Amino acid sequence: MTAAAGPRPEITVRPAEDDDAARIADVFGGYVLASIATFVEDPPSERTWRERIAAAHEQKVPFLVADLPAGHPNAPRHGLRVAGFAMCARFRPHAAYRYTVEDSVYIAPEATGAGLGGRLLTTLVEDLGHTDIRQVVAVIATLPDARHDTPSIVLHRRLGFEVVGRMPAVGYKQGQWVDTVIMQKDLHRD
Repeated sequence: MTAAAGPRPEITVRPAEDDDAARIADVFGGYVLASIATFVEDPPSERTWRERIAAAHEQKVPFLVADLPAGHPNAPRHGLRVAGFAMCARFRPHAAYRYTVEDSVYIAPEATGAGLGGRLLTTLVEDLGHTDIRQVVAVIATLPDARHDTPSIVLHRRLGFEVVGRMPAVGYKQGQWVDTVIMQKDLHRD
């Protein structure tokens, strides 16, 4: 007979702070160097992430981090508290797109499976619902012959995003051609 497990320490989702930039750079850098999840090929610096956090605060759009306490089974190594992040950026630079953003969600590999992606994206969408933003777009990388949806596609679909298109072989990374699936959520559907 095994002892009953106690309650899991709580996940905290909060606005990103300047001091989170180094950990955000570390989490994202891993995806840049070892996956097709982003088409970025050179990891952005800590300074770049500090600028992005500041810009999000200035533009009044969410840039969130998820913390797992040290006692959580998926907590990041070395006592680091940021286990993932979610942000949004202008979808395109033209003024007519000013009510549309593109979301991004990244979870540290050691923290996957703890429900962070859902918590981050849910909070991001809820926060955007209190702004003038109307449309949220997700551009999700996937292999052309994938038999199953990626975890990101599943997550976005679960939160009401709809697939609105697929662009075949638009990226070349890790020695292979990569498609993108475009998903969209209307925050003010009448």
